[in-house]
Amino acid sequence: MQEIVMPINNQDMALLCLLIPLLPLLGFIVNGLGNRKIAKGLVGLIGSGTVLASFLISIYLFLQFKANGSQPYLVDYYDWITAGTLRIGFSFMIDQLTLLMMLMVTGIGFLIHVYSAGYMSHDENFGKFFAFINLFMFSMLLLVMGSNYVMMFVGWEGVGLCSYLLIGFWNKNTNYNNAAKKAFVMNRIGDLGFLLGIFLIFITFGSVSYPQVFLAASNYTGIDTPVMIGITLLLFVGAMGKSAQIPLFTWLPDAMAGPTPVSALIHAATMVTAGIYMVLRSNVLYVLAPTTLDVIAYIGLATALLAATIGLAQNDIKKVLAYSTVSQLGYMFLALGVMAFTSSIFHVLTHAFFKALLFLCAGSVIHAMSNEQDMRSMGGLRKVLPITFITFLIGTLAISGIPPFAGFFSKDELLAHVYEHSKVMWAFGVLASFMTAFYMFRAVFLTFFGEFRGTEAQRSHLHESPASMTIPLIVLAILSTIGGFIGMPEIFGTEHVLANYLAPIYTFARNSGNAIALEPAQIDHATEYMLMAISVGVAVVATIIAYVMYVSKNTRPAAEGERLGGLHSLIYNKYYIDEIYNVIIVRPLMWLSSAFHRFIDVIVVDGIVNGFGKLVVLSGNVLRYAQSGVIGFYVLVMVFSIVLILFLNFFIG
Repeated sequence: MQEIVMPINNQDMALLCLLIPLLPLLGFIVNGLGNRKIAKGLVGLIGSGTVLASFLISIYLFLQFKANGSQPYLVDYYDWITAGTLRIGFSFMIDQLTLLMMLMVTGIGFLIHVYSAGYMSHDENFGKFFAFINLFMFSMLLLVMGSNYVMMFVGWEGVGLCSYLLIGFWNKNTNYNNAAKKAFVMNRIGDLGFLLGIFLIFITFGSVSYPQVFLAASNYTGIDTPVMIGITLLLFVGAMGKSAQIPLFTWLPDAMAGPTPVSALIHAATMVTAGIYMVLRSNVLYVLAPTTLDVIAYIGLATALLAATIGLAQNDIKKVLAYSTVSQLGYMFLALGVMAFTSSIFHVLTHAFFKALLFLCAGSVIHAMSNEQDMRSMGGLRKVLPITFITFLIGTLAISGIPPFAGFFSKDELLAHVYEHSKVMWAFGVLASFMTAFYMFRAVFLTFFGEFRGTEAQRSHLHESPASMTIPLIVLAILSTIGGFIGMPEIFGTEHVLANYLAPIYTFARNSGNAIALEPAQIDHATEYMLMAISVGVAVVATIIAYVMYVSKNTRPAAEGERLGGLHSLIYNKYYIDEIYNVIIVRPLMWLSSAFHRFIDVIVVDGIVNGFGKLVVLSGNVLRYAQSGVIGFYVLVMVFSIVLILFLNFFIG
């Protein structure tokens, strides 16, 4: 079989590929070493400029890739790890999926960097912040560009480290530090599964390089074999941690502790999309494991529903968006589970536009409200924050699936594939969509409509954000409006541009023993129009209900500490999942570690170590009497020793 991914020897192209991740790394080094020494303007220029340069190079590579026939290629720099039959090269694989992710990460990342220059301008650790987000960009680019699972894992761990550093950036606050530690620990749980999956891939296929593994998998005999289910499930455990799926999702809402640009960076185009990227990159393995796909679909659907219900009762504007992210990630995994691979990455792309927009708009509101995040203390802000209001509204229309905004096309396509797979799952997906539209418009009405409910001090501080913050909002609003047209459904008489572009990444899967699984869903036009109408109708009904409740009837959420009804209290307290984890996992582990400390560490380990110390002291105290200083005694001992040696040598030797 002819190689589908060819090595490339073009030195100029190799250098350009290397510069894409290295430029943000250079920004990290310069801003990290120059923290508080370099002027803030120069720090922002270096931090944003390096990412912009990476974005421009990515555009160039995208255009060159298309001009050269869209042939995927490997850029091999050197042998990184060699041991026996294991050979891991430091190399990049450039194909359609890589280029799409590179453009998304660097493009959205650049806008967030520009926004950060205004949002963080008064922070004393401005340089350190830009160093950290530059390192984040380097790690994410390494993750998506690497040509093997080990390089992906290095980038995977890098974004995990950076999320810890950025979530706990304001480290003088204990709660923020706890949120950072929670994210770090929960991701390590997932990462263990991912690492074990990589080990099993090497044992099974003898390599961790994508082309070799996928070629071997396409010739693999057997569907749903234990080893293939094991590999895919272990990889998915890693995705559950990184992309916040049940049960490893509770770290993501707490990640709101970091500065708002961090929330946008983590929740939109980078870290949380890593799990979807990894599953999509490994599509040939998952096509051979239908059981794993079913697990992914059900977990994705459950996550989408659970997070959506929690979002209904949240009053922190960033927490609403956080649970919205968890819910949308559930949609993406639901699509992967029904093998709507292109629909999943399509929603990843549109979600990057409108979720980055929504978080940055929330940051603009918080900036104007003197760091207030509780929507119960807002209201009427559309009059003083017109740009923020309009762009937030566009983001809300997009995530709610209202045409012609981007979210409509990706979510409608996704749900159509789910309908073909299971009408029950589709119904639950529509229910989650209804809740999404309701809690997002609830946020719009509580924040921007009615009378202002904050303090007079907050009222006097209200103002629109500076251009460095509003320009990225406008650009993202435009993308959230037109971004969905790259996936126009064929019933409108157009080609699905994204589907055609990504088709080659499924080549190995089509050559596998389960190629029939990739056959496109067959839905007649009447059914597709009906599904569109239901999807839009549900969103419109949810919007109307939210308007009646929070504008017409002027309903206000219960004040903190006010008694809530049973179901409302359950949802408001996030089903007490954190408390349950604390009781069944954290406390037993703390008790166990305390017991080990008292008995194993103090009694056994310290007992052995201190026992040897006491033995040395005791033997020294006894032997010191031999050092009497009397020469006659020394001569007597010496003579006795010689006689003893001669005796032993004569009678025993």
